[in-house]
Amino acid sequence: MENEKHSLFNRNKINAISNEDQLQFGNYLEVVKSFAKITYQSVYVIDYETMKFEYVSDNPLFLSGYSSGEVLEMGYEFYFKNVPKEDLELLSLINDLGFDFYDQLPKNDERKLYSISYDFHLKGKYDKPILINHKLTPLFLSENGSVWKSLCIVSISHNKNAGNVAIHKQGSDVFWKLDLLEKVWITENKSKLKEKELEILRLYAQGLTINQIAERVFVSSDTVKYYRRKIFDAFGVKNFTEALSFAIDNKII
Repeated sequence: MENEKHSLFNRNKINAISNEDQLQFGNYLEVVKSFAKITYQSVYVIDYETMKFEYVSDNPLFLSGYSSGEVLEMGYEFYFKNVPKEDLELLSLINDLGFDFYDQLPKNDERKLYSISYDFHLKGKYDKPILINHKLTPLFLSENGSVWKSLCIVSISHNKNAGNVAIHKQGSDVFWKLDLLEKVWITENKSKLKEKELEILRLYAQGLTINQIAERVFVSSDTVKYYRRKIFDAFGVKNFTEALSFAIDNKII
C-alpha cells in the first residue's frame, strides 16, 4: 500500500532543477497563459509602465467579439470603444478612488494582498451590452511601491447594475465597499455562515435542487428553505444565484 502511495504522487517527481530551469520563473506570462487555459474566465494583464495590455487570453467573454490580438492591439482604447459612456465615467471614478485607497497602504509587498472587484457593461460586437464582473490584483510593484503590472479576471456578473465596488485583502475578515454617492470607502466585516449553512450553499453550487439537498443532508425540504433564508439574510441577497456569486466574490466558498 505504501508503494502505491509513492507511485501515485511521485509520477512526475523532479530530483534536480538546473540554473537554466530557474530562469523560467522570469517569464511569468507563461504562468498566466497556463492559468487562462484552465479557467472559463477571461484573463488579461495591464502594464502601467507602457499603459498597454501585455497579454489577453482567448477566452471570449472579455473579447466582445474581437480576437485576442485585436484587443491586445487596442489596449486602453478597447474600453473607450466598448464600454458605454456612463460606465466609462464609473471606471474613471473607480480608478481614481481605488488608487487613492492604495496610496494609503504601506509601500511594500503587502500591497499585493489587495484586490478590487467591480461590475460594468461591455458592448463590443454583442447585440446588447452585457454586465461583467472585473477583478484586478497587483502582480508586480515598482521600486517605490506603485502597481507596475496587474492581473485582471473577467466573468459574467450576477448583479443587476454596474458598480458593486469592493476591495478585499487576502486573509482578512474585513473588506471595503465603495459608496459611489459619497465617494468614500466603507469598512465592513465579511459575512460568516454556520457549518450547516455552508454545506447547503456548497451543495447548491454543485447544482442540486432543494429536495436533493434535503436528501443529502437528511433533513426536510422546509429545513433547507430555513437555512436558505438564513444565507440570504447574512448576504443581503434575494436568491441562490446572488448568494453563490456573493460567496465566490468574498471567498466564502
